[in-house]
Amino acid sequence: MIESLLSVLVEELQNGKSVAIQGFGSFEVKKKAERISVSPTTQERMLVPPKLVLSYKPSSALKEKFK
Repeated sequence: MIESLLSVLVEELQNGKSVAIQGFGSFEVKKKAERISVSPTTQERMLVPPKLVLSYKPSSALKEKFK
């Protein structure tokens, strides 16, 4: 059952859709922009390419349970 749930979750996120689970929270894929990073030891500047990251936002009911 868990494998089936994760399979559907992954498929929806790969298609660019967000997934909300009532009482738990929502998952969404966001695009992080390209940026310049500086190495603290060498002071070398590097270009970090854009990437997709998974974002999770807990539901308000879940937040209340852990206060």
